[in-house]
Amino acid sequence: MLDKDKIPRHIAIIMDGNGRWAKLKGLSKIEGHRAGAVAVEEAIKTCRQLGIKVLSLYIFSTENWRRPKREVDVLLRLIEQYLKRRLPRLKKNKIKLLVCGQMSNLPLFLKRQIQKAINQTKDNSELTLNLALNYGGREEILQAVKELALEVKADKLQAEEINQKVFSSHLYTKGLPDPDLLIRTSGEQRLSNFFLWQASYCEFYFTDKLWPDFKSEDLLEAVLNYQKRERRFGR
Repeated sequence: MLDKDKIPRHIAIIMDGNGRWAKLKGLSKIEGHRAGAVAVEEAIKTCRQLGIKVLSLYIFSTENWRRPKREVDVLLRLIEQYLKRRLPRLKKNKIKLLVCGQMSNLPLFLKRQIQKAINQTKDNSELTLNLALNYGGREEILQAVKELALEVKADKLQAEEINQKVFSSHLYTKGLPDPDLLIRTSGEQRLSNFFLWQASYCEFYFTDKLWPDFKSEDLLEAVLNYQKRERRFGR
């Protein structure tokens, strides 16, 4: 039985397995990504029903640029089309969109759609949908260190003043709570450069389900598993 008083505030998901799902069905990787987008909708709907406040999805890593150019181009177009089609629904359901990652080297068509969606949902408060796009945990930490170093050099900050709170305020996820539960699909059991700082004390849940097969009941099972754990935060 789900305990409404122990619902995670922030769930993060590494959505893995679109390509393998497509291969098993004799389809192209692009069809796998399209099926993955359907699973995203189901996850958003379930999180809203559970009262979860933040859902972070790892949708494109800095390492994904190494994939074949055609696959990358189509995937970025799919993300743009998804945001364009779903923007009215995001607004209707009071979902706020955030994007964390390196925006500068994304194609202009995608940056424009992202900014439009962010601007038109900025006042929503039922659920924050945080998309990790062109995201890399190591690069995020390096960027924060560089920013802090420049502030110290410019005498805007003393080195002794740098603590965890100050450091977190220079991350892509500034203003968001750290995830309580991190889910990874497809049977892999690693972070793959995702939320290296933020995941310090979150609970991990791994499932063999490929992302397009990850349904509402699977997310509920992950939350139930989370609720059985004792979180001690090092105490």
